[in-house]
Amino acid sequence: MNLLLHPSYFPSISHCVVMAQSERIVFEMEDNFQKQTNRNRTYIYSPNGIQLLNIPVKHSKETHQKTKEIRIENDFNWQKQHFKSLEAAYRTSPFFEFFEDEIRPIFEKKHQFLMDLNFETLEFVTKCLRMKLDYETTVEYFHELDSTAILDFRALVDGKKDQSQFESYTQVFDDKHGFLSNLSVLDLLFNEGKYALDYLKSQKLELK
Repeated sequence: MNLLLHPSYFPSISHCVVMAQSERIVFEMEDNFQKQTNRNRTYIYSPNGIQLLNIPVKHSKETHQKTKEIRIENDFNWQKQHFKSLEAAYRTSPFFEFFEDEIRPIFEKKHQFLMDLNFETLEFVTKCLRMKLDYETTVEYFHELDSTAILDFRALVDGKKDQSQFESYTQVFDDKHGFLSNLSVLDLLFNEGKYALDYLKSQKLELK
């Protein structure tokens, strides 16, 4: 199965389910940036329940700006804030310390472009999952695909509309708030470690 996806920030479990079950991935590079999507945000399981981690971006006077041209706003240290949030959420999880030394450098950099950061988080995730990332990138934008050779999963980047439900696994604070489905794949990785890829391959996802 070949599929089309948006590169996103520490992608959701639904993103990684289709990635783990695909033969080849094509990443959308020619779309216009849309606010309030997983292009620049991800969701984790904090002590208080679901928590949004949002990357601030620089605003442009242009009405339509391509995602690949979006620059990150680094005037305040959002990286430190995100990493502290991850520590508060997952310090007691079984595998946070195992991956900590590899993920920390991502938050010690000041990327200029959102797309560069997203691809670095993708590389981190696929490396930790031991999942081969075989992909191409688009060279022009198509609102709809007229090919049956590739499946369009770009809608998954809209985290608010992606209501995918998956099998439960043990989460750090599930005794307080119950199981929360389809968070960032970091939640799965820190809780399930080497078993995360098997989980992704076993899940079913239907694009609605």
